[in-house]
Amino acid sequence: MIVVSGIDTGIGKTVATGLMARWFKDNGISAITMKMAQTGCNDLSEDIIEHRKLAGQELVEEDAMGITCPYVFPVPCSPHLAARLEGRTIDTEVISGAAEQLAKDYGTVLMEGVGGLFVPLNDNSLVIDLCGEKKWPVIMVSSPRLGSINHTLAALEALDRRNISLGGLVYNLDGSRNTDPRIVDDSRRLFSERLADFGCDGRICDLPEVSCTESYCVDFSILFN
Repeated sequence: MIVVSGIDTGIGKTVATGLMARWFKDNGISAITMKMAQTGCNDLSEDIIEHRKLAGQELVEEDAMGITCPYVFPVPCSPHLAARLEGRTIDTEVISGAAEQLAKDYGTVLMEGVGGLFVPLNDNSLVIDLCGEKKWPVIMVSSPRLGSINHTLAALEALDRRNISLGGLVYNLDGSRNTDPRIVDDSRRLFSERLADFGCDGRICDLPEVSCTESYCVDFSILFN
């Protein structure tokens, strides 16, 4: 079980998760993706659909059954509020139960989080709370965009304080072509140095610009070997 979280909403978790699944598939390793919860859509999770496209895979039975994304809500807002607006409450045991079921059938489970680490799933549990309770390792997705240094270092500190295993960092370069290359390079250098402080020396993987509608091969071996 590996959680793919990010420093913010829209940072590239979906693309990173789908391409990780592609890497596992290309290396002959059984794996499946799932999503904690999805807001802003109906029926089948849009992010799960993108995972399958990026991995070069068809939808599976568990997608249609809602196992790979136990909670889907129409209102595009924080999952705790999206659930409340539907008269529902997210049960974190349902999420972990789905993950356990998938692990039995597929082996490795790549679970995309929702928003950042401190997004509330319900009135009592944040994303980071669930990761800590279940002792799930976390891979963070960051980028060189403005504000990323603060958000990334805060996330690394938070994981460390809660003794949550850090699997590494995905450095998302999507949209960075108009960013000063000095910023791109320096942010990567800084992140790499700080990862060493948290026992993840060298565990940073660059994610190039890629559309969610195409399958693209990225070498994630630095994160999983």
